[in-house]
Amino acid sequence: MIGKPFFLTVSLLLLQTAVFSQFRKYSNEFLNIGAGARALAMGGAQSSSVSDATSGYWNPAALSLVKNDATASIMHADYFAGIAKYDYASVALPAKDNKRTLGFSLLRFAVDDIPNTLFLVEPDGSLNYNNISSFSSADYAFLFSFGQLLRSDEKKTISFGGNAKVIHRKVGSFAKAWGFGIDAALLIKSDKWRASIVAKDVTSTFNAWSFSFTDREKEALYLTQNAIPVRSTEMTAPRLSLGGCYRFIINDKINLQPEANLDLTFDGKRNTLISSKAVSIDPRIGLEAGYKGLFFVRAGINNFQRALADSDTLNQKKVWIYQPSLGAGFVVKNVTIDYAFTNLANQENPLYTHVFSLKLNFVKKQEQ
Repeated sequence: MIGKPFFLTVSLLLLQTAVFSQFRKYSNEFLNIGAGARALAMGGAQSSSVSDATSGYWNPAALSLVKNDATASIMHADYFAGIAKYDYASVALPAKDNKRTLGFSLLRFAVDDIPNTLFLVEPDGSLNYNNISSFSSADYAFLFSFGQLLRSDEKKTISFGGNAKVIHRKVGSFAKAWGFGIDAALLIKSDKWRASIVAKDVTSTFNAWSFSFTDREKEALYLTQNAIPVRSTEMTAPRLSLGGCYRFIINDKINLQPEANLDLTFDGKRNTLISSKAVSIDPRIGLEAGYKGLFFVRAGINNFQRALADSDTLNQKKVWIYQPSLGAGFVVKNVTIDYAFTNLANQENPLYTHVFSLKLNFVKKQEQ
């Protein structure tokens, strides 16, 4: 039962390796921020353990674990002292037979009120601050997801899923882009362990950019020796995420669930823990401790990189840095509130942010 989906996913991924030289690194990076405070608190190690509305983001195959009742998740986060804002919302809608689930997600990452100083300098060389206006730079993603149960028995269940992604990016009135991409995923679940494989952008994801400038703006760009773009295409290379988790039952009240994910990229050498021209591997490690399924404590690390040591004034010594995170969550009836305390820089130069997310389970009323 798993042969065709698995080999289709891998084949589509390998098909892209012949043309990776055409792709740009770090394209559509706002799609890699994360979704849900639970996941961010665990360092983004989530592709195996996820089982709610955020599954459309982390592993669409896990949507098949959402059964009987619809569920929704929302999250808001401010980054860089409120300069950038990140919003996420999703919903999962299970079918009546509980063999398939549909999901819809919306992501927005934006920097608002950016000063436009294009006309700050008057023709006589004087500065006119009344000519300063503002604009926003916003990235949007719409995910249409499904999770399908392929096989279920007493030992394990196997699910397959996918995403269709629509990307819209806009920079003021100057530039906008539309794009499209496909993800595919597989999840194997037993009573205590899970294993997952998620292939993102398997057909490559493209952004087709178009630009629009007034004659006055073109003149200002020309006089300041700036190029005037007309159109361009930005391609996002495929990547692969491998994950696994295991649930340790300490007693009837406490359980521990560690998870490890490996993010594999094939677009050239990156600054990751394992780096080569053929493949770069970025690990994510997370841990969740639960009490009666009502209260949770979480921790995680990810984003391992080699960086210059702060103590070295000659900028010659390099050290390993990583991004730590902590968090907690609690359940009140049909509502789950999660919190993450994450570091956007590294353990030596802290740049922390607080993230909250909310999950709602829409439990159906029992028929009389």
